[in-house]
Amino acid sequence: MAGTERSRLSGAAAAVCATVALTACGAETPSAPQPAQSTAQARPPATGTTHPYVGMWVTADNHIRQELLADGRYDEARGQRDSAYTGRYEVTGEHIDYWDDSGFTADGRFEGDVLHHGGYLFYREGSAAHRRAAAEQR
Repeated sequence: MAGTERSRLSGAAAAVCATVALTACGAETPSAPQPAQSTAQARPPATGTTHPYVGMWVTADNHIRQELLADGRYDEARGQRDSAYTGRYEVTGEHIDYWDDSGFTADGRFEGDVLHHGGYLFYREGSAAHRRAAAEQR
C-alpha cells in the first residue's frame, strides 16, 4: 500500500474512532461546516411611518407593475401574470434593496418619481414623469 493511501486510511480510521468515542461519552459528533446563511432581510418601516416610495411603480408601457407595500413587501406583476415576483424590500434614503421569495436579490435607486431597477425605468403611477414617459411610448 502506498504511503498516501495508508495515511488517508489512518485519517479515516482516526475520525471513526473519534466519532465512536464521542458517541460513547454522550457528546455530539462534529458535523461538516455549514454554509453561512444570509441574515439580510427587509425590515418594514417603523409602526405608523412609511417612506415616501410606498405605492405602485410601473414601466412606461405598464407591462411591469411593482407595488411597494407599507409592510416592507412588494408584489410585481408582468403583463397578464399577477404576482410574477414577490418578496421583501428595504429603502435606505433613495436606495432600495430587494430579497425575492425565490431567492434572488436586486437593488435600485429612486430619483424623484423615477425608479431605476433591473435595467428598467419605473415611474410612480399617475405622476407627471409617468405621463411623459407613456406619451413618448406612443
